Amino acid sequence: MDKDNASSHIVTTPLPHREGQGGESVGGGSSFTLLANDLQTSARAGLLQTDHGPIETPIFMPVGTVGSVKGVQLKDLTEDIHAQIILGNTYHLYLRPGTEVLEAAGGLHRFNGFDRPMLTDSGGFQVFSLTGIRKLREEGCEFRSHIDGSKHFFSPEKVMDIERSIGADIIMAFDECPPGTAEYDYAKKSLALTHNWLDRCIRRFNKTEPKYGYHQKLFPIVQGCTYRDLRIQSAEFVASKGAEGNAIGGLAVGEPTEVMYEMIELVNGILPKDRPRYLMGVGTPVNILEAIALGVDMFDCVMPTRNGRNAMLFTSEGTMNMRNAKWATDFSPIDSAGTSYVDTAYTKAYLHHLYKAQELLALQIGSIHNLAFYLWLVGEARKHIIDGDFRQWKDMMIPKLSQRL
Repeated sequence: MDKDNASSHIVTTPLPHREGQGGESVGGGSSFTLLANDLQTSARAGLLQTDHGPIETPIFMPVGTVGSVKGVQLKDLTEDIHAQIILGNTYHLYLRPGTEVLEAAGGLHRFNGFDRPMLTDSGGFQVFSLTGIRKLREEGCEFRSHIDGSKHFFSPEKVMDIERSIGADIIMAFDECPPGTAEYDYAKKSLALTHNWLDRCIRRFNKTEPKYGYHQKLFPIVQGCTYRDLRIQSAEFVASKGAEGNAIGGLAVGEPTEVMYEMIELVNGILPKDRPRYLMGVGTPVNILEAIALGVDMFDCVMPTRNGRNAMLFTSEGTMNMRNAKWATDFSPIDSAGTSYVDTAYTKAYLHHLYKAQELLALQIGSIHNLAFYLWLVGEARKHIIDGDFRQWKDMMIPKLSQRL
């Protein structure tokens, strides 16, 4: 969204939320158990229960936008990557295959065969990224499909209905994700809109039931750009809702990394400690370890698969561009730490050859390796939190993860 004309995208100004006047509450108690806290940081190890199985935190969630993780088969997800939970996206799944198909299948779990927990983003980020082909107002957002140009309308109520039809274990509230460069007046107006929408999401959620016989959790999203007072206001508002988990949105969208960490620390100081905290769309391995140290429990990002398709591999010793000629005769494993099964199955030289030859297998291997590495990384973080030496391990890992090999 263009910063100079961003305010023109909100047609009407929503009424600001006033405590005690019409606020909605999710309730329902906590399904999250804290098992360990690091004494030198705010890192935590926990267990989040869902009807499709437990999730050990901290956790990374592979992104399966249209019901599939790009280039990765179900067997790879479950047996090799050891994914405990994956994401789907409401906007994309609504456009295709559509809710009628998903309901006929019995929900996304049965449609794609993944029998472990799933989370659906509300589609807010995708809708609001459609600059020029959408109109935002207090009632909701009118937009045109990026596929065929057809016109659609998302309201908080409709998004809740769609997410009920998709059937994920964790569903996100409909929010506006303003650009990281948004000016204060726009960010404040946007936040009031997001808060009003959250109350409407909760109201609809409380009036409806899951469609497939298992429980769904609704997570609100903290917004507020990089403005401390807005982030505090949003975190307090979200915390008051009593949800089973809470998310932090609108970061890693162009702001300096240190500002992102400042906002995470600020918000996590307000969000309830006995509920999981989900940092949306972040990020690099370094970002993830630093955010874990600040008290984040759940992560997602397209970076592992997107970079894997573009020959960028993450390893325990740093990042590799597999198209570089230096790997052409390197017959050592991809990662000596054995962070994924492909480390022992393929050498750097062979993978370099596959990328140079533009073989589709390279894209698959790279994606699987990167996802397995991310899952390995958060798994190691969890072990060190439980063992009590997370801070020392993190400080040792950060320089290695930051280097290009």
